[in-house]
Amino acid sequence: MSHNPVRPWRNVYRRKSRQIMVGNVPVGGDAPISVQTMTNTLTTDVAATVAQVQAAAEAGADIVRVSVPDEASARALREIVRESPVPIVADIHFHYRRGIEAAEAGAACLRINPGNIGSPDRVREVIKAARDHGCSIRIGVNAGSLEKHLLEKYGEPCPEAMVESGLEHIRILQDNDFHEYKISVKASDVFLSAAAYQGIAEATDAPIHLGITEAGGLVSGTIKSAIGLGNLLWMGIGDTIRVSLSADPVEEVKVGYEILKSLGLRHRGVNIISCPSCARQGFDVIKTVEALEKRLEHIKTPMSLSIIGCVVNGPGEALMTDVGFTGGGAGSGMVYLAGKASHKMSNERMIDHIVEEVEKKAAALEAASAAEAAE
Repeated sequence: MSHNPVRPWRNVYRRKSRQIMVGNVPVGGDAPISVQTMTNTLTTDVAATVAQVQAAAEAGADIVRVSVPDEASARALREIVRESPVPIVADIHFHYRRGIEAAEAGAACLRINPGNIGSPDRVREVIKAARDHGCSIRIGVNAGSLEKHLLEKYGEPCPEAMVESGLEHIRILQDNDFHEYKISVKASDVFLSAAAYQGIAEATDAPIHLGITEAGGLVSGTIKSAIGLGNLLWMGIGDTIRVSLSADPVEEVKVGYEILKSLGLRHRGVNIISCPSCARQGFDVIKTVEALEKRLEHIKTPMSLSIIGCVVNGPGEALMTDVGFTGGGAGSGMVYLAGKASHKMSNERMIDHIVEEVEKKAAALEAASAAEAAE
């Protein structure tokens, strides 16, 4: 739960789920909702894949998934796992032996698609490999690859078919006494995804991996994901998320964090509150925010910054942020620290000065946190 006793209407009551481990990252239970992405390099290009994994981890990814389509990729996975700063999930489709090889290569989790991994016997072999090598498993149900018997039964991909698919494969894992699993029921349609996730959340206590699959490009995919994932997270459903975008994996991580931050479920880095700008602005708000987003990417400490063009809303927003700047007249504006007006600063020096103030505040917050932990 995101606990806010003063403003209870901000609280999100998370669904109770079992907790599993993906490498050293707990998923489910009372663990923070983890953020995932997936590499889009050739897995056989180890250097490029590791570089992408590291960039995603630097952006805040807790877990990264890597596709394992062939034997060469399975061999490369061993080195990728060895060099990765975060747990690696092996993405397995069609070839059950890739799942076995990925487990042997050190993958923290195997993502298998029930609709295309093969017969129950083959799934059992993958389960044995996962157990032998300490892997968890994600059952990845997808509306685009449902089993034939379910499509014949329901006539089309629908929430009931997706839930039934997931439960059938949960049964296989449980029948093999394997319980380290999570589940996803993804679709590119927001309505279908949301209904399927609500259904599976009621039917099992397994940790849930949230995603709107094949959501689209950076803008359209972000919007679809924010609507679909945001509503489910608000309902308390979801233990780990992946935003699927036709974009750089780092962008997926950023969007995932922003969705969680907007609901008070995760906090990382600087949360910039800024106005859309208008004729009242005392400085170029849009260019300023663009510059600050880039200049403050290195800050990992959770904190808030308000950048408001004029005094209509500026002072009020600054009351609730760690650092703020409100546009004024004559080429300068007011700097706010801890919600209070502190000093004036010229627009010309504003960006550098705000960066300095944010870095100073971040250092103070980190020092206070370290002192509290040492007590």
